[in-house]
Amino acid sequence: MLEQPAFGRRLRQLREKQGLTQASLTGPRMSAAYVSRLEAGSRSPTRQSVELLAAKLNVAPTAFDRTEVTNLADVLTTTVAIWDSADKGDLRRLLTDALSLDTRADLTVRWQACAQLARLQSECGDRGKEYRTLRELHRVGEELGHPVLLVHTLLRLARCERALGRIEDARATARDGLGLAARACLDTDDVTRLKILVVSAAAELGDLAEAERLSAEACEALTAPDRPLAGEVWWTAATVATRTGDHARATLLLDKALSAVRSRDDLALWLRLRLAAAALTLRGVPPRLDLVEHYLDEVKPALDLVGTPSNQQEHTFLTAQLLYQRGDIAAAAALCDAIDQDTPLLGYRDSVRYRMLRARIRLAQGDRTARDDLSALAAEVQEARMLDLAAEIWRTAAQAGHP
Repeated sequence: MLEQPAFGRRLRQLREKQGLTQASLTGPRMSAAYVSRLEAGSRSPTRQSVELLAAKLNVAPTAFDRTEVTNLADVLTTTVAIWDSADKGDLRRLLTDALSLDTRADLTVRWQACAQLARLQSECGDRGKEYRTLRELHRVGEELGHPVLLVHTLLRLARCERALGRIEDARATARDGLGLAARACLDTDDVTRLKILVVSAAAELGDLAEAERLSAEACEALTAPDRPLAGEVWWTAATVATRTGDHARATLLLDKALSAVRSRDDLALWLRLRLAAAALTLRGVPPRLDLVEHYLDEVKPALDLVGTPSNQQEHTFLTAQLLYQRGDIAAAAALCDAIDQDTPLLGYRDSVRYRMLRARIRLAQGDRTARDDLSALAAEVQEARMLDLAAEIWRTAAQAGHP
């Protein structure tokens, strides 16, 4: 059991965490005055009082054997210090509790804590919570009134909306960020990333003319073609070229994107680009399956070093698609079964493709009802205005009707 005054701080911490008053803890042999003196550290607790308080708080008496850091600045410092070695679930709980309890923290500290929490939520694929945290991040950023922070927040918010399948919202948020950047005369990497996000959203919404125009502008504006940011720009341009059917140009742009990012400079981005390259190559006509296998093999060591759970699941999904394309239906189905046993971490577009793969596997196994599931999925995606993906699913459903 903690000694005073640590016991009093722990008692107050547990009480406030549950939204209780000191009076809520009173009862036979436990007066409000006694609770107040315990929290103030002026009285030492007895074993009996600890048991009574534990019962009122619905916690084990051992809860008074330790304290928790609730000062947001301390929690943020601790999170940064132990980021690489700590369990990410524990870090999420630490930050979530501290943000809830320390409502008087400095706004800059609160912004940084929200930014870290949103990053953790993104890595574990919890897009709903990430979105809510980013909304709070935006609110705090507006209170701070710092244009650079607001532009960064709008970029992350737009990315989250896109991952949730809210493509129209993502494009609108990205455009808001670009408008703010223009008013503040900003020319940062985040501004470029907002531009290519608008390109990506326009392509997903079927506005390929706008996507091609903005993509060309972004490529022409590059001043340092050997920087990692250039890789992101060229990869986006390759995606647009694939959707317009220009696979030769897509291959050229993809090669430029991969060459721009070296593993020693930014291993996480190097990993993401190669996973993206595998996905893009799978959609080529015809898909170069040997190249897809090369990309997937190439990133395996990096997955163990810097790969997030989302990266791991994406790699498994891409491998399942590769196996399906090669006709190994049983192996593809086994990998899909493994994904189903895990927490869903794929973004909206990839989750749609995963459901489509599942249906195609069922069709290959003789389950003709999978065609109805494909039709329903196509309608859902069409409602989300992802027209190119919807058309792909409709084609698959139509082909399923003609064995």
